Amino acid sequence: MTDTLHLTHLIDGERVDGARAGESHNPSDTNDIVALTPDGGDAEVNAAVAAARAAFPAWSEASPEVRADVLDKAGTLVMERREQLGRLLSREEGKTLPEGIGETVRAGRILKYFAGEALRLHGQNLPSVRPGVEVQTYRQAVGVYGLITPWNFPIAIPAWKAAPALAFGNTVVMKPAGLTPATAAALADILVEAGLPKGVFNLVIGRGGVGQALVDHKDVAGISFTGSQGVGMGVLQGAAGRQARVQLEMGGKNPLIVLDDADIERAVMVALDGSYFATGQRCTASSRLIVTDGIHDRFVAALADKVAALRVGNALDPNTQIGPAVSEAQMETSYKYIQIAREDGGRLVTGGDRPQLDTPGWYVQPTLIADTAPSMRINTEEVFGPVASTIRVKDYEEALHVANDTEFGLAAGIVTTSLKHARDFQRRARAGMTMVNLPTAGVDYHVPFGGTKSSSYGAREQGFAAFEFYTQTKTSYSWS
Repeated sequence: MTDTLHLTHLIDGERVDGARAGESHNPSDTNDIVALTPDGGDAEVNAAVAAARAAFPAWSEASPEVRADVLDKAGTLVMERREQLGRLLSREEGKTLPEGIGETVRAGRILKYFAGEALRLHGQNLPSVRPGVEVQTYRQAVGVYGLITPWNFPIAIPAWKAAPALAFGNTVVMKPAGLTPATAAALADILVEAGLPKGVFNLVIGRGGVGQALVDHKDVAGISFTGSQGVGMGVLQGAAGRQARVQLEMGGKNPLIVLDDADIERAVMVALDGSYFATGQRCTASSRLIVTDGIHDRFVAALADKVAALRVGNALDPNTQIGPAVSEAQMETSYKYIQIAREDGGRLVTGGDRPQLDTPGWYVQPTLIADTAPSMRINTEEVFGPVASTIRVKDYEEALHVANDTEFGLAAGIVTTSLKHARDFQRRARAGMTMVNLPTAGVDYHVPFGGTKSSSYGAREQGFAAFEFYTQTKTSYSWS
């Protein structure tokens, strides 16, 4: 156990305290209070937005090299402090320490990537249909962005939302997840240390009212949200209702198809990683394992052996492979869906128990459930825990139909040695991202991220696609 942090808001470059209305607990040891947190509200949001709006003209008109230098320095600081930040992340969120350090490094690389992108905004010179007239297009910053970030990637997602916003000249007010505010606050401190001017980046900590205040604020030009579908729909209605830009990422029920011709060792590795690592708390996790008849029983037996051998424990223990759920509610959600699956006719292959460890924590035994039907709740509703179910199908066409038969469409994967089926799957899978012989969870930081159907709304996040959301096109005509 280490010291408890006393967090503050960051508004106009100043630390702003408030009543200690909340606590951030270590999910590996609930006796450990990671941070005491203020509970912001309308007053703090109004002050932060006013500061961001006042800082926007100078920041948006600064040389892109100025913005690039700040982001590059921030990326360097994040990576230099990967051990310290990764340990804080693992202590607060419950990822294993290697996962926490890995996510921290990713955040640093995101910042550095967008440092480069700040210098690469481009436009077009186009011929006019009128003699003597020239036409140019270029991209401009939009204004103040409200960023509402989730708990499951508490440094990477704040980085991939804030970095492009800042790189292209916008200013930011961020509301971090209530379960992981200390990690986001550490990133905010680094951005300030790297040289961001006052008011360019602001952090308001609090409950749902902070997010709602950002969504409703007339001076917030755009909202980027990652979280649940239910909350996301409210964000969409509120932001679109006042014609603000809006971008939503809202999870998935991601399928992994395993065909008869698959390399079974590869298939098991892909499913184990995609379904269980990071405690299954990834929106890209493969929770539906769709397996053809010829390989089904061998695959289930081999995967069950691997799942049963996973070591559950304290996130900071170097021997731990699966850390705790982030909260008691997330833990109970996993066990609720395990029970529902069994009541609906699913067969518990391994897991389902409540681990008894040395410290009180929100632990879930990795669980595999077989003999499920596509229509069961375990296959239609997002669990967000280390729980996977298998669906037996007769052939590739049935597998693809089952994979696509969902309201979600974030990621989808296939394990096969057939080039024909791999290419057909890439074309016909109704998902924003497809993986062939790779886990569905695990994406690069320099390429677009996002889904289809109910998983996502608006422009893609990350990579070269981010400029679409964080800039607007201006068309300029001139006559000489």
